[in-house]
Amino acid sequence: MCAAVTTELVIALDAMGGDRGPDTVVPAAVSVLESDARARLVLVGLPEVLEEARKAHGGRFGDRLGFQAAAEVVAMSESPREALRRKKDSSMRVALDMIKAGDAAACVSAGNTGALMATAKFVLKTLPGIDRPAILAPVPSLSGQTFMLDLGANVGCDADNLLQFACMGSVVAADLGGLASPRVGLLNVGEEDIKGNDTVREASRMIAASGLNYIGFVEGNTIFSGEVDVVVTDGFTGNVALKTMEGVAQLIARYMREEFSRSGLRRLQGLAAMPAINALKHRLDPRGYNGASLVGLNGIVVKSHGSADSLAFANAVHVALEEARKGVPVHITRMLESQKVTCIPA
Repeated sequence: MCAAVTTELVIALDAMGGDRGPDTVVPAAVSVLESDARARLVLVGLPEVLEEARKAHGGRFGDRLGFQAAAEVVAMSESPREALRRKKDSSMRVALDMIKAGDAAACVSAGNTGALMATAKFVLKTLPGIDRPAILAPVPSLSGQTFMLDLGANVGCDADNLLQFACMGSVVAADLGGLASPRVGLLNVGEEDIKGNDTVREASRMIAASGLNYIGFVEGNTIFSGEVDVVVTDGFTGNVALKTMEGVAQLIARYMREEFSRSGLRRLQGLAAMPAINALKHRLDPRGYNGASLVGLNGIVVKSHGSADSLAFANAVHVALEEARKGVPVHITRMLESQKVTCIPA
């Protein structure tokens, strides 16, 4: 069974997580409440932080903005094991406990990724048939976006894990991407059946027999081609790929700035091209893709980038709201139980 969900969807926000904590989370919460009249948010944090937010915004949104005190904060550099053992009243833990108690439908945190995953798995447990939760996020592609997992939760995976990731990714792509039959690919060093290690080849055979819309092995350049909707890989490879994408995007942005500042003529050309440049920046703005889902848990948990600004964190909150409204964990459970898609190994 999935964690209890309140009649009105409430999202618990870890107000203390991330590099900027409440300076990011509180403005993001205000932005979400302004743009989504159905949203109900609860800020979870230290009492003094909550009091300041209450004075500034408490009367403006009524019961759509709530406050839940926590006595501790999980540091970004803290060991996941120590955070789990010693920070039982942290803002992160309290937000997750709210899901377990049925007081919230989802949690969003920009805090320590390892601590969030470890604590979420301990508090919420995994869905039946799922051995390990995975980190899933969309990346831009020619078709709009491609959902990719795992992006760092599981450094080593076996074929069963990759099969389960494929099932979960397919559900999320269907729910959040509006796709009737998401195309699933398995990341490999080549598209031929003989390529890759034993684990990847065995996973490919299992996914092909699962009933998913499996298109086979895909290479790194296919992630952006629009030919695939879900890319499955282990957490080590996925995290390296994601960080490489971020680095390339920063490199291109810097090169463009340098080229358009080489001379007065180039600066004029840059001004003329500004509408196209701004449109490109908007399409590739990583803030629009912020919000990685910890899929496979018995509840909805969304991880925001630690350095996210308020716009990026607000996007992560919107991801949590959408997952809660679609009932993503319930749909994953139904898929795993379905006789049509056998994602639980015999």
